[in-house]
Amino acid sequence: MAKAKILRFDPAGPGLGKNEILKVCDAENVRFLRLQFTDILGVIKNVEIPRSQFSKALDGEIQFDGSSIEGFTRIEESDMNLVPDLNSFAIYPWAHRGGEKVGRLICDVYTPDGNPFIGCPRTTLKRQMDKASALGYTLVTGPEAEFFLFRRDANGDPIIDTHDQGAYFDLTPVDRGEEARRDVVLALEQMGFEVEAAHHEVAPGQHEIDFKYADAVTTADRVSTFRFVVKKVALDHGLHATFMPKPIFGVNGSGMHVHQSFLDRKGNNVFFDAKAKYQLSKTALNYTGGILRHARSFVAVTNPLVNSYKRLVPGYEAPVNVAWSMRNRSPLVRVPARRGMGTRIEVRMPDPSCNPYLAFAVMLASGLDGVKNRMDPGEPVDKNVFKMSEREKRRLRIDQLPGNLSEALDNLEKDEVVTSALGEHILTHFLEAKRSEWAEYISRVQPWETEKYLDMY
Repeated sequence: MAKAKILRFDPAGPGLGKNEILKVCDAENVRFLRLQFTDILGVIKNVEIPRSQFSKALDGEIQFDGSSIEGFTRIEESDMNLVPDLNSFAIYPWAHRGGEKVGRLICDVYTPDGNPFIGCPRTTLKRQMDKASALGYTLVTGPEAEFFLFRRDANGDPIIDTHDQGAYFDLTPVDRGEEARRDVVLALEQMGFEVEAAHHEVAPGQHEIDFKYADAVTTADRVSTFRFVVKKVALDHGLHATFMPKPIFGVNGSGMHVHQSFLDRKGNNVFFDAKAKYQLSKTALNYTGGILRHARSFVAVTNPLVNSYKRLVPGYEAPVNVAWSMRNRSPLVRVPARRGMGTRIEVRMPDPSCNPYLAFAVMLASGLDGVKNRMDPGEPVDKNVFKMSEREKRRLRIDQLPGNLSEALDNLEKDEVVTSALGEHILTHFLEAKRSEWAEYISRVQPWETEKYLDMY
């Protein structure tokens, strides 16, 4: 009888305790366990352990060398503990030789003395979630993550050559990535995701898969898992998946629009007010006001690459205008039409290269600042901002996002709300890494420069 219970393990169901996880691992032939976390830049890291160490790992006793991880710590204080979130237990849906499987647990990083590590991005988001919880709110988020699928050359290296000539919502035989995309969906579902939609996006080779919203920490966990699964399945199909925001000039880049709203302790949507104008509560409007107030600063976190700002240019549907709207997609924040439990705002500027934990943390901190200080977002701008003159935008007080990463970092450093949300440790290491990235970029001679100037001068 006990064995039958184990075999009905549901990855989307309630979390299991330590002993239950060990029994599932035995029943499902899980021989290795990956203890997963992310560095400050959002790159997934993991420590893989054999079956003999599972019990120790579930008790949070596995250590790793933090000095080798981007932005973590100094060599003289390098030991770090991985404390797993047992609710995150899942089994990867592909078997290895002999039918052996690999499980996964998402971890928080702790110091050996039992304190949360200040450089852990997941803990940083949890701190902001605690601030919202103190007000009776839980932030729920639902991302729309886009990515490109490219071919590989004879050596297996990725090349900027799309596998199809499909367009928005196209169907086979034009969309040759449909089979890979379907396998991604199947793999995600086996890991407990509730996938709501999967389709071809606007640009050739571009795809989008949407999964159901959840609290922000759970969603950030899922974004990290999602990116890993997409890359793994693409590789199995002989393709390369990239979350680079703008890999091809002249076509749309990849965004990660983030839908967000507050739930109260009873599970009611705090953003909905049936009697209010637009049926949006004061909390929803103030939260939007905070997002708009701090957008020019937190964009450095939600759009963290030099390449991110090649996407944030007029003409390719990416939002560059700091405004909100009810009906069109040209402003930075859009309010979808659904009301009741579906009431939410959609922040359209983030891209899928961001660290989801830090991105959600800075947006939540900005929104909470708006709620605390009752920030008015102004009236919605329902004209197409892309077609407005600069004079009209000034009249409506519509600002623009920074034009490059360096400008965004300058804004970030001046914003006390956003820098406080990151904390001094993460802020210092993030700025150091990104300033270095910008310095390297501007020192390189780009192909455009030689094409433009070599013959002319």
